[in-house]
Amino acid sequence: MSLHGGAVSALLAWVNSTKVCPDPLKDLSQLQDCSVFIRIIHKIHGSKEGESVLDQPLPERISFILGFLQKHCRHKLAAENLVSAQKLLDGEELALAKVAMLLLYHTAMSCKNPEDWNEFDYKTQVELASILKFVLVNEECLNENLEPFLQRKAELSSSSMSSTSFEEHSALFPFPHKGEVRFLKLQRIASSTDLPSTPSPMEDIMQTPQFQLRRLKKQLDFERENRGELEEEVMENNKLIMEKDAQITMMQQRIDRLVKLNEKQAEDQLEPKEIEELREKNESLVGRLHEAFRQCQDLKTEKAQMDRKINKLSEENGDLSFKLREIASNMVQLQRALNDLSEEHNTAVAQSEEKQRQLEKDLHAALQDKKCSEEKIEILQGKNSLLEDQLAKLEECSTQEKGEVMGDILKV
Repeated sequence: MSLHGGAVSALLAWVNSTKVCPDPLKDLSQLQDCSVFIRIIHKIHGSKEGESVLDQPLPERISFILGFLQKHCRHKLAAENLVSAQKLLDGEELALAKVAMLLLYHTAMSCKNPEDWNEFDYKTQVELASILKFVLVNEECLNENLEPFLQRKAELSSSSMSSTSFEEHSALFPFPHKGEVRFLKLQRIASSTDLPSTPSPMEDIMQTPQFQLRRLKKQLDFERENRGELEEEVMENNKLIMEKDAQITMMQQRIDRLVKLNEKQAEDQLEPKEIEELREKNESLVGRLHEAFRQCQDLKTEKAQMDRKINKLSEENGDLSFKLREIASNMVQLQRALNDLSEEHNTAVAQSEEKQRQLEKDLHAALQDKKCSEEKIEILQGKNSLLEDQLAKLEECSTQEKGEVMGDILKV
């Protein structure tokens, strides 16, 4: 169901009158980001927290607005059910209209000069006054009646521009006020300064006893909260004062003890000569103490140096131990290699000696063969010489017959 056009127009006119947005708003959907509501809260309540909330995401802004409404408006117990955070997050116009309506009510309750509403035209004032009257009458049952009020159908009669339109709006929604005495009619409070003038619906509604009573109750609640805060502050201050008094008492007792001690020391004061001797001894002891302290410092310095040297030597010892272990390991490996080489050498020597003996035998046999060969060569050389001699003789005896020569040769 769509919202009541007159109520929506009046709420938008009031929002535009706050001058918190540069351009006038023409539709409730322009309030979806809730930044306008936060600026209105900052303007009417002076909350500096709203400036930082403007930079937060939309859920954080909605949470801030609902917290403000729950704290400062009349629907504290039904805040979560009256305005749904999810519906505000979805941008529903009904939820936006509820927030604007409650902020309007809070602003009207805080307004001290009814003439500030004269900037609106008469029709807008009629709608705003109708909204304020509805909230006043239905404060304890807003959760049930607020949506039907905002979704009511527009009135057909154009004569509702008079001040009696308030009663007509109320007649359309005769919601009973549970557990509370209601005023039957909204009458203006008599004043000696009342002069005949153009009737203003907002001034009429704000000067009714019911509205004034609600404003006084609101101020009373505010004063009660301030009183509670002041009482807590007074209790804290009293606690601090009691602590300071206890400290002062303790300091006074210490001062009294010091005074008594000084008096006792004055009574037991030693002779000047003894004091001088004690002073000299004290100075001597102080000098010795300084000397011992200096020696102690020197010993500490030497100890620190020795510790550094010991640490350095320990590191070097560790390095040398590591190197020694490495050398020992290498020595073991070398010894094993030497043993292997010794065994191989002994084996090679034995084999060499065996080969040498065999070679000596072969050499001896070869020498024997050589000697025999030399003897044979000498024999052959002798025979060769003999043959050469015989050949020479044969050449000399070439005149002899061939058969005889050959016979001599065969004999040889």
